[in-house]
This record gives sequence, structure tokens and C-alpha cells, in this order.
Amino acid sequence: MLPGIGLFGTGPVVKVLVPILLENGFKIEAIWCQTRQNAQEAAKELKIPFFTDTIDEVLLRKDVDLIFVLCPPNLHAQISVKALGIGKHVVCDKPAGLNQADALKMVGAGQYYPTLISLINHSFRFLPAFIQMKKALKENYLQSPITLIDIRIQSGGLFNDSDTFDWKCDDRMGGGTLNLIGSHVVDLITFLTGQRAVKVHGVVRTFTKNTNNINGIRNISAPDFCTFQMELQNGILVTATLNSHTVGSTFNQDVMICSSTGHLVVRGGDLFGRRNKGNEEVLYLDVEDLKCPVPNSILPKTFVKGLCKMVSALREAFLPNNEKEGWIKEPVQAAATFEDGLYVQAVLSAIRESSQTRQWVKVKVLTEQPDKNELLSAVVRRTAITIS
Repeated sequence: MLPGIGLFGTGPVVKVLVPILLENGFKIEAIWCQTRQNAQEAAKELKIPFFTDTIDEVLLRKDVDLIFVLCPPNLHAQISVKALGIGKHVVCDKPAGLNQADALKMVGAGQYYPTLISLINHSFRFLPAFIQMKKALKENYLQSPITLIDIRIQSGGLFNDSDTFDWKCDDRMGGGTLNLIGSHVVDLITFLTGQRAVKVHGVVRTFTKNTNNINGIRNISAPDFCTFQMELQNGILVTATLNSHTVGSTFNQDVMICSSTGHLVVRGGDLFGRRNKGNEEVLYLDVEDLKCPVPNSILPKTFVKGLCKMVSALREAFLPNNEKEGWIKEPVQAAATFEDGLYVQAVLSAIRESSQTRQWVKVKVLTEQPDKNELLSAVVRRTAITIS
């Protein structure tokens, strides 16, 4: 029997996720939002029987066994840790909290309850083109070691003139291109290569600081452009350019993996390859229709398709043949874990530091909670740099 779902959040991802969950046979029992009115409106629109602005009223429901945390990042750790502690499975949106300290709390909770699912929503891992790219690498399509990975993503403007100020406008609250898109990119590199970054160098910028509705005391601090380089453990160089400063453009992504004898490249949802000085060939075409009723959305089609595939894997995880202890996680073993989320936070933190210092920065993954004085000093330094 599939678990009942509790949703935290009412944003665009929720509006896309609900039809996907229903198509896969899940029942959505409750939805939460920070304001009761928004929760009520979302429940009415999405036909969800229970709504609330109190976190525990969702977590403590007996008919809710799987939690989707799709609210602002400052609440990710609080809700995820509490949900796991009372025996609920958790899928948390990216990034894992606001920082490494938040992510480390989530890792600890996930390790303490190992029989429960605890995943980060990095849905690109389930996009067929990237699965095929990983398979081609494993089968030695390039015939020589990887030397360079080049990623270019153009996603249009982050904000419309009708948008009002919220957490997505504030870098310190988890908004911006680096968090919302860069987290996917950092995780995708590890998924494809099995390698992690040793050091990074980055430039992070906020070009659009005001819109028609956001032009008072509070300005946009969330970056709409970033470019960064990562040196992986085995010496592979990664270059990434993420541009959300292109008003009116559609989402475009190119992910190219190069060697001395050829390359593999995902353009949109299609995979192409070239080797031994031959012509570029089609290795996978995304001709499959989305097999779920998805409403019009600002979310990219590649993200939605990956989300569809991830929910399908979740459904398989909870089928009767997977009820035996330890089997439940097998269908979602390719998904990003809380440990992956902690690593991604470490890389994002290093990129921000590099942008401020204009130097290469080593990636340091926390293994224990930071000293409060050190954490306060870091916040003060960051604030001072932002103000100046």
C-alpha cells in the first residue's frame, strides 16, 4: 500500500508535483503553508482534504507516512529532522537547508533512522538523457579519460514584474541561481562521474536588484548569474555558466563531457556523442511524452520529466514486493541522499567564498557542527562584504 503524502509548501514545484503523485497512485492527505490563507487556497485548488499553517498538524497525522519538504530552505532541516524522528519518510527539495550546519543535522537524522527514505530532490539524476550519458561513460564510449566537463544553462529571468519580495529574492534565505540551479549542477557532476570537487573558483553576481514590485527598502540580493570552475578528485576540470539574467528566454541546457578522443553532450533532453574524429551521432532522443497530467508551469520540461521519473521510482519502492526491510530503498538508490546534499552545500559555500576573495577555495565538508563563535564570525564577515 502506498503511503499517504504530506506536503510542505505551495509553490510552483508543488503545483507540478501533485498531478504526478496522483497519477502514480499516491493519495495526498495534507498540505502546509506558513500562512493559513495560502494553505487553504492551495488545498482548494489541488483538492487536498486538509490544510494548516502548523507544522506538527501534518507530521502527526496517522494517514501521512511520506513527507515532501518544498518550502523555504530555512525550514528544510527543522521539518526533515522532526519527520524522520517520528518515523516518516522524507523527500526534501534542494538545497539541503540554508548551509552545511543545516545539512549536517539532516544527515545525522537520516543516519539515525536508516530504514526510512531520506532524499534530496535532485531530479536531473532521473532524466533519461543523463542516465544514458552515465551508461555511455561506464561502457567507455569516450575510450580515453575525461579531461573537461563544460556546462552552460540559460534559464530566463528569475523574477517577473508581478512578483513580490519573498525568500527567493534573498541569497541568505536560499534564493538565487547558485542555490536553485547550481545545486543541481554540482550534484549532477558527482552522479555522472562518481567524483567530488577538491577546490573551486567562482564569480557570483546579482544584476537585477529591482523590479516594478520590488523597489523599496528591500532589494533583490539573490544572484541571477554565476560562473564557476571545479577541480575534481582525479584532476577533471569542470566549468559551469548559469545565466538567469536573460529576460524572456526559455530554459536551455548543454552538458558536455570531453576527452582527447571525443565527447558526449546532453542538449535539452537529448544525448549526442562523437569519437575517433567521426561525425556527431544521436545516442538518445527524448521522444517519450510525459505520462502524467502536468499543468502549465514555469518549470523546465527536463526538470518535470526527471520529477516524473523520481516519483515513479518512489512508487516502486513502496510496492508490496519491496516491503521487506532493506528492499524499500533499492528503486531509489540512484537518488541524492542527505549526505549528497551536505556535499553540495560545501561546494556552494566554497563558490561564494571564492567570489568574495577572488581566489581558488578548497571544498571542506563538515563532519561536526561548527563552533557558534566561528559561525557568528563567518556571518559577520559575509554581511560586511555584502554591505561594502
